[in-house]
Amino acid sequence: MPDAYGQLLDATIQHLEDLKSHGVRHVAIAPETLRALAQPPAAKSQISIPKSQMDKASTPPQELSLALPGEAPALDSRPSTLDKVAAFAALRERALACVKCAHLASSRKNVVFGVGSIDAQLMFVGEAPGADEDEQGEPFVGKAGQLLTKIIQATGLGRADVYIANILKCRPDTPGQSAGNRKPTSDEMATCIPYLHEQIDLIRPKVIVALGATAVDGLLGKTLGITKLRGTWKTYRGTPLMPTYHPAYLLRNQAMSEKRKVWEDMLAVMEKLGMPITEKQRNYFLKA
Repeated sequence: MPDAYGQLLDATIQHLEDLKSHGVRHVAIAPETLRALAQPPAAKSQISIPKSQMDKASTPPQELSLALPGEAPALDSRPSTLDKVAAFAALRERALACVKCAHLASSRKNVVFGVGSIDAQLMFVGEAPGADEDEQGEPFVGKAGQLLTKIIQATGLGRADVYIANILKCRPDTPGQSAGNRKPTSDEMATCIPYLHEQIDLIRPKVIVALGATAVDGLLGKTLGITKLRGTWKTYRGTPLMPTYHPAYLLRNQAMSEKRKVWEDMLAVMEKLGMPITEKQRNYFLKA
């Protein structure tokens, strides 16, 4: 078996196992990819599937199930390629080994790379991991993350259908503190953001949602502030970007009016993606 093919196969298997460990039970494979996989190993190394064929295949993608017997597969209808899987796996390995910020590398428990579908149409970007995320190695798993999950589910999607990441992949260190979090510095975000850029370029989401003022500052630079920016479309790396409040803000301020603002932002996102919106969804968080 050629070395290049073996490396690609190992990276693919590792990525599928990672998806499965995060609850993904179903991925889509385009017919062109399946035909390429049917070739002998020597032929595989010479096969190049045109990207245009992968993105605009005339026949529907076939499905590869990661489900255990009796488990329902998660929805994922977008085709993927072995090249994309391998590139994402390689990017993840580079991020996990990163020590560019020595003070963060020495204090972290885990690099929090990101989670979700690498074919997601919708991507959420926060500022940095907190203590819960550092402990588990997954973004948005604390109380704010649980609220974000509910917001995603209210749109009709699940965490496995979107992609969730932070600008900073390591928890900002808190020397001298036994608890609490701090915002990442501009230098820390500038050092780490190339990983996010590669994630965005590989995933190619149709919409990005920036969660909170710090994330917006890290992506767009100093602006008018999240209060004035939220709900207004921006563009980031050629992708429509919707700034909105961080879920942690809604935990601190649970006024119905603030919840409605975030939900209006999500309705705009759903419309941009062409998602169906029910009358019930349109009326969430409106006063009776």
